[in-house]
Amino acid sequence: MQYPLYVHRDGDIGFRASFPDFPRAAARGNSFDELKRNAQQVVESLYDRSEQLIPVPTSSTSELHDLDLDDGEGLWMFVDINLARVTSKAVGIQFSLPEDLLRQVDLAARERHMTRSAFITLAAVHELASRYEGQLSCAPVSQSGLMAG
Repeated sequence: MQYPLYVHRDGDIGFRASFPDFPRAAARGNSFDELKRNAQQVVESLYDRSEQLIPVPTSSTSELHDLDLDDGEGLWMFVDINLARVTSKAVGIQFSLPEDLLRQVDLAARERHMTRSAFITLAAVHELASRYEGQLSCAPVSQSGLMAG
Protein backbone atom coordinates (compact mmCIF):
# COMPACT_ATOMS: atom_id res chain seq x y z
CA MET A 1 0.00 0.00 0.00
CA GLN A 2 1.18 3.51 -0.77
CA TYR A 3 1.42 5.73 2.34
CA PRO A 4 2.24 9.45 2.28
CA LEU A 5 5.52 10.56 3.84
CA TYR A 6 6.47 14.20 4.53
CA VAL A 7 10.17 14.81 3.92
CA HIS A 8 12.47 17.60 5.21
CA ARG A 9 16.15 18.25 4.73
CA ASP A 10 18.20 17.11 7.72
CA GLY A 11 21.45 19.01 7.72
CA ASP A 12 23.55 19.28 4.59
CA ILE A 13 23.38 15.69 3.35
CA GLY A 14 20.38 13.94 4.83
CA PHE A 15 16.63 13.78 5.04
CA ARG A 16 14.11 13.13 7.81
CA ALA A 17 10.49 12.19 7.32
CA SER A 18 7.22 11.53 9.12
CA PHE A 19 4.08 9.60 8.24
CA PRO A 20 0.76 11.30 8.97
CA ASP A 21 -0.93 7.87 9.11
CA PHE A 22 1.71 6.49 11.53
CA PRO A 23 2.34 9.39 13.93
CA ARG A 24 4.95 7.47 15.95
CA ALA A 25 7.00 6.38 12.93
CA ALA A 26 9.83 8.58 11.71
CA ALA A 27 12.77 7.86 9.45
CA ARG A 28 16.09 9.33 8.33
CA GLY A 29 18.35 8.71 5.38
CA ASN A 30 21.26 10.23 3.48
CA SER A 31 19.46 9.79 0.14
CA PHE A 32 15.84 9.45 -0.97
CA ASP A 33 16.40 5.74 -1.61
CA GLU A 34 17.85 5.20 1.87
CA LEU A 35 15.08 7.29 3.44
CA LYS A 36 12.47 5.24 1.60
CA ARG A 37 14.02 1.92 2.72
CA ASN A 38 14.30 3.12 6.33
CA ALA A 39 10.71 4.41 6.33
CA GLN A 40 9.45 1.06 5.03
CA GLN A 41 11.47 -0.78 7.67
CA VAL A 42 10.22 1.41 10.54
CA VAL A 43 6.54 0.95 9.68
CA GLU A 44 6.89 -2.74 8.90
CA SER A 45 8.72 -3.23 12.22
CA LEU A 46 5.90 -1.51 14.10
CA TYR A 47 3.36 -3.95 12.66
CA ASP A 48 5.41 -7.10 12.00
CA ARG A 49 3.35 -10.10 13.17
CA SER A 50 1.32 -7.86 15.45
CA GLU A 51 -2.36 -7.36 16.12
CA GLN A 52 -2.03 -3.58 15.93
CA LEU A 53 -4.56 -1.67 13.89
CA ILE A 54 -3.26 -0.36 10.59
CA PRO A 55 -4.77 2.87 9.31
CA VAL A 56 -5.91 3.18 5.72
CA PRO A 57 -3.47 5.40 3.79
CA THR A 58 -4.50 9.02 3.38
CA SER A 59 -4.71 9.69 -0.32
CA SER A 60 -6.41 13.08 -0.29
CA THR A 61 -3.80 15.70 -1.12
CA SER A 62 -6.01 18.47 0.28
CA GLU A 63 -6.25 16.62 3.62
CA LEU A 64 -2.46 16.14 3.62
CA HIS A 65 -1.78 19.83 2.90
CA ASP A 66 -4.14 20.85 5.72
CA LEU A 67 -2.08 18.98 8.32
CA ASP A 68 0.22 20.95 10.64
CA LEU A 69 2.87 18.44 9.58
CA ASP A 70 2.93 20.20 6.18
CA ASP A 71 4.84 23.37 7.05
CA GLY A 72 5.48 24.25 3.40
CA GLU A 73 9.22 23.55 3.73
CA GLY A 74 9.15 19.86 2.89
CA LEU A 75 7.74 17.68 0.18
CA TRP A 76 5.29 14.81 0.03
CA MET A 77 6.23 11.43 -1.37
CA PHE A 78 4.47 8.07 -1.27
CA VAL A 79 6.18 4.97 0.08
CA ASP A 80 5.09 1.41 -0.58
CA ILE A 81 4.63 -0.40 2.74
CA ASN A 82 4.58 -4.21 2.57
CA LEU A 83 1.74 -5.35 4.80
CA ALA A 84 2.07 -9.03 3.83
CA ARG A 85 3.44 -10.02 7.27
CA VAL A 86 0.84 -8.06 9.18
CA THR A 87 -1.94 -10.04 10.83
CA SER A 88 -4.42 -7.15 11.15
CA LYS A 89 -5.35 -5.13 8.08
CA ALA A 90 -7.39 -1.98 7.83
CA VAL A 91 -10.72 -1.97 6.06
CA GLY A 92 -12.12 1.17 4.50
CA ILE A 93 -15.51 2.25 5.80
CA GLN A 94 -17.88 5.11 5.13
CA PHE A 95 -19.95 6.80 7.81
CA SER A 96 -21.44 10.19 8.62
CA LEU A 97 -20.72 12.57 11.48
CA PRO A 98 -22.32 15.89 12.39
CA GLU A 99 -20.37 18.68 10.71
CA ASP A 100 -19.36 20.33 14.01
CA LEU A 101 -18.06 17.02 15.38
CA LEU A 102 -16.05 16.42 12.20
CA ARG A 103 -14.46 19.89 12.53
CA GLN A 104 -13.49 19.04 16.12
CA VAL A 105 -12.04 15.68 15.03
CA ASP A 106 -10.02 17.36 12.28
CA LEU A 107 -8.72 20.03 14.66
CA ALA A 108 -7.70 17.45 17.28
CA ALA A 109 -6.07 15.28 14.60
CA ARG A 110 -4.06 18.22 13.22
CA GLU A 111 -2.91 19.15 16.72
CA ARG A 112 -1.56 15.60 17.12
CA HIS A 113 -0.05 15.61 13.57
CA MET A 114 -2.38 12.78 12.57
CA THR A 115 -4.80 12.13 9.77
CA ARG A 116 -8.52 11.96 10.39
CA SER A 117 -8.44 8.18 9.84
CA ALA A 118 -5.62 7.61 12.33
CA PHE A 119 -7.36 9.78 14.95
CA ILE A 120 -10.71 8.01 14.60
CA THR A 121 -8.98 4.60 14.70
CA LEU A 122 -7.18 5.48 17.94
CA ALA A 123 -10.41 6.90 19.43
CA ALA A 124 -12.27 3.67 18.61
CA VAL A 125 -9.48 1.54 20.11
CA HIS A 126 -9.47 3.71 23.25
CA GLU A 127 -13.24 3.43 23.65
CA LEU A 128 -13.25 -0.35 23.10
CA ALA A 129 -10.26 -0.90 25.40
CA SER A 130 -12.05 0.89 28.25
CA ARG A 131 -15.20 -1.14 27.57
CA TYR A 132 -13.35 -4.44 27.66
CA GLU A 133 -10.93 -3.33 30.38
CA GLY A 134 -7.77 -3.82 28.34
CA GLN A 135 -8.81 -7.20 26.87
CA LEU A 136 -9.11 -5.91 23.32
CA SER A 137 -7.11 -8.10 20.93
CA CYS A 138 -6.06 -5.15 18.74
CA ALA A 139 -3.93 -2.44 20.28
CA PRO A 140 -2.90 0.91 18.80
CA VAL A 141 0.66 1.65 17.79
CA SER A 142 3.08 1.47 20.72
CA GLN A 143 3.65 4.70 22.61
CA SER A 144 7.42 4.20 22.35
CA GLY A 145 7.74 4.83 18.60
CA LEU A 146 10.68 3.89 16.39
CA MET A 147 13.35 5.86 14.57
CA ALA A 148 15.46 4.45 11.74
CA GLY A 149 18.58 6.00 10.55
